[in-house]
Amino acid sequence: MKKLVLLFLVWLGCGVNAFSQSDPVLLRVNGEVVTRSEFEYSFHKNNSMAMLEKKTPEEFLDLYIDYKLKVSAARSAGMDTTQSFKEELASYRRFLAKSYLKDAAAEEEQARKLYDDMKNSVSVSQVQVMHIFKYLPQNASATAIRNASSKMDSIYRLLRNHSTADFSQYVAQYSDDKNKFWVSWLQMPEEFEKVAFALNKNEFSEPFFSPQGIHIVKVLDSKSIPPFREMRGELIRRLTNRYKTAPISDPVVVKLKKEYQFVSYEENVSELIRQGQTDRVLFKIGEKSYSGQDFLLFSKNHPRELNLQYHDFVVKSLLDYEDERLEQKYPDFKYLMTEYRDGILISEISNREVWGDHLDDEAELEEFFRTHKKDYYWPTPKFRGIVVMSQQKKPLKLIKKAIKKRDFDEWETALKEKLTPEQLLNVQYELGLFAAGENKYVDYFIFKKEKDVPLGPFPYVNVWGEKIKGPEKYEDMRGPVMFDYQLFLVQEWVKKLRSKGKVEINQEVLKTVNNH
Repeated sequence: MKKLVLLFLVWLGCGVNAFSQSDPVLLRVNGEVVTRSEFEYSFHKNNSMAMLEKKTPEEFLDLYIDYKLKVSAARSAGMDTTQSFKEELASYRRFLAKSYLKDAAAEEEQARKLYDDMKNSVSVSQVQVMHIFKYLPQNASATAIRNASSKMDSIYRLLRNHSTADFSQYVAQYSDDKNKFWVSWLQMPEEFEKVAFALNKNEFSEPFFSPQGIHIVKVLDSKSIPPFREMRGELIRRLTNRYKTAPISDPVVVKLKKEYQFVSYEENVSELIRQGQTDRVLFKIGEKSYSGQDFLLFSKNHPRELNLQYHDFVVKSLLDYEDERLEQKYPDFKYLMTEYRDGILISEISNREVWGDHLDDEAELEEFFRTHKKDYYWPTPKFRGIVVMSQQKKPLKLIKKAIKKRDFDEWETALKEKLTPEQLLNVQYELGLFAAGENKYVDYFIFKKEKDVPLGPFPYVNVWGEKIKGPEKYEDMRGPVMFDYQLFLVQEWVKKLRSKGKVEINQEVLKTVNNH
């Protein structure tokens, strides 16, 4: 059995004295390092919770070691390598990163500007449309574009010259997209929205281009614009979805450019804007270069006018670069990620060791109850039995006979065997364990607490069972027994982890917790 190793000197192999480090190693659990700052983060968080008892660093360290041993057990079992774990952790990181990457003032400003633009431009927030649409890929040839444009012009002339023409028939015959759909601001390319929101109901547009192709759009219906307070959250979500980042202000972009030594190669950028493509390096962030090929990949998923696309590409690249460095730049972010990671792992390993099959095993629970029966008691006796209310006397006699010489657990089955379905319709009954005050008939017949009980529509009432002084089986105290058994399993599990684990504590660093 391995012993808990307490190291009073700095570990050999650390390379430098702990006190010469800005964040010295406090603890190793099965080889995994815990620095002083990481421990202090958890320590302060624990002591800030009002419902928890405040602890000294030494007292909290003992609990913290158990915590890290469980994490180590989960890692040894490979629980940190599963796809579900990786996806959940990545999802949480994306969620957490938003608060570090977004600019709240810019969000509010751009949402308000978008809302004002909507109100100034149109009187609706959504339009239902259908369109005659021809898809054109980004690399479509000039001949393909010219042919598609000529065909759309012909279709438009037919529609304009035949006012009674059924637009939907043209959609069915000529369009690559035959569905009607609702369009909200920032859901479609700007070129599409600009045209769609400028049309009145039942009007159709001239042919126009968007990054997807060429369209003739008809508006079928519309919805009015709600107040800003109702649309604010949705507008911010749409802004984020369009640009793949939260709205960010120019000052933030300037700050990030300065912090990461942003360098723009203007000649190459001009070539991109002029020709629509380039293989050259457009800019550098830190030591990382971004080329025209990187921009091409970005532009395929962010259809927009080229200058705006390039601006968005720069902003997203800066934010992605920042995102990759959040753990190094913000200690709280790092610790929150560690805490969430450990929490997932502990939940998984605890479910296997403690919360899983053990708490569903009736035999285990019963054995635990019998072993610890002296720990469970009631301040006053309870009644275990059945309360029967009937419209006639006969069912009461049948029930008394049915349950005679049968175990309590079999009483309900006995009732259904002895009484016909018709008789059961005229009977109400309640089986269980009753404390004083929980059932008026038990109080009257057993605990003698009621002088008179109104009988109502079921005038014939009786109770059968027995008064018991204390719990006789674990079902009598199911909740407390399950809680205590779970606690017992955790304690036994931790004992095993402690006996097999290797824990190294730097006592000199522990003395400096909260004092450096």
